[in-house]
Amino acid sequence: MLILLNKKCILKLLAIFAVIIQVFSSMLKSLFNWKVLVNLLVAVAVFVGLVWLTFRWLEYHTNHGQEIPVPNVVNKSVHDAVKILEDTGLDYEVDSATYNPKYRPFQVLQVYPAPGSRVKDGRAITLKVNPRSWAPVAVPDVINKYSGLAFQRLDQVGLKVGDTIFEPSIQKDAVLRVLFKGNSLKPGTKIPRFSIVDVVVGSGPMRNITIPNVVGLTVKEARAYIARNLFEVGIVDHEDGGKDESDIVYYQDPAAGDARDQGMQIDLWASKKTPAELRDRIDQLNSTYRMRIDTTLPPIRYEEVPNFQDAPINETPPPPVTPKKETPKPSVTPTTKPASVTKNTDTKPKTNSATNSDKSAKSTTTPAADKPKAKKVIIN
Repeated sequence: MLILLNKKCILKLLAIFAVIIQVFSSMLKSLFNWKVLVNLLVAVAVFVGLVWLTFRWLEYHTNHGQEIPVPNVVNKSVHDAVKILEDTGLDYEVDSATYNPKYRPFQVLQVYPAPGSRVKDGRAITLKVNPRSWAPVAVPDVINKYSGLAFQRLDQVGLKVGDTIFEPSIQKDAVLRVLFKGNSLKPGTKIPRFSIVDVVVGSGPMRNITIPNVVGLTVKEARAYIARNLFEVGIVDHEDGGKDESDIVYYQDPAAGDARDQGMQIDLWASKKTPAELRDRIDQLNSTYRMRIDTTLPPIRYEEVPNFQDAPINETPPPPVTPKKETPKPSVTPTTKPASVTKNTDTKPKTNSATNSDKSAKSTTTPAADKPKAKKVIIN
C-alpha cells in the first residue's frame, strides 16, 4: 500500500512540474516579443527622467553649493548677535543656560553650529545666553517647623536667612512666617536663587495678659477681637443650638479683666435675646464660673506645736510633772469598847509603825511638812 501511494505522489509532482515549465516557456516567448521590449524601454526612460528632474529641483530649492559661514557672535550681547545673524540671512534660537555670575547678563556663551561652519541660507543658529540672574527656586514649606530644621531646608534650596525676628507665640522656636522684601511668602512661591529672606520665629507665650471684654459683640467680631489680643476662641455655646455668627455674646469665661497667658482659650455664650431676658441664665453661669469667697469669717490662726522627735539624741526630754498627793488625817472617834479590846493594845504600834513607814517614804519624795501628831487615847 505504501509503495502505491508513493508512486501516485511522484506522478502528481511530475505533472505539476511539467505545467510550470510550459508556463515559463510561454513567458519567455512573450518577453522576446518586440512590443514588450519597446514598452520596457519607454518605462525605463520615463523613470530616469523623473529622477533627474527631482534632483535638479532639490538643488534649486536648497541652494545647493550656496553656503554661508556662521559668524562668530560669542561674548556679544544677545541683541547684537541676533542683529548680525539676521543681516547674514540666518535664523536663530535662544537657549538660556545656567546663570554664571562671571559673565554679563544676556551674554552669548556658546553658538551651535560652531563659528566658521558653512550652513545653508535660513539655517537656525542656536545661541546659549547667560540669563539675567539665578533661576527661581520654590520656597519650602517650613511654617510651624522647628527653626533649626527650617534654616537647614532654606539653605538646601539656595536661600539665605537674613534677620531672625522673634515674636510672642505659644509655638516657641517654631517658624511663623517667611518674609522676602517685607512681604510674607507662601510655601511654593518662586523667588530668585540666593535671595535673602527674613524668618519670624516664636519666642514663647506672653504672661499675664488682660482678658478682653467681648460681651455685647457678635460672635464674628468677638473671634477677631480675641485673636488680636493673642488669645484663642474655645467653646461657643449658642442659646438656640445653631451656629449663627451674628448672635450676640452675653457671657464669657474667663471674665474680662482677668490675667491669663497668651494662647489661653476663652469660652463664649451667645444668643439673639437681650441680656435682660437672659438674667436667670447669667446668674446660673455666675454660680458655676464665678465662685465667691466669704470674707466675713475670721482668719484662721496657726500655732506651732513643739516636736520632741526633732530634739538632739544626747538631750533627754523633761520628766513629766506628777501631781502631789495629800495624805488624809486620821480621825479619832471616842467609842466604848469591851475590856477584851484593851488587852489587845499591842496591835496599835503595828499600825503606827506602818503609818510611820509610809510617812518616811513620802518624806523622801516630798519635803517634810509640819503636821499635828495624833493623840493617844487609852480606854480603861
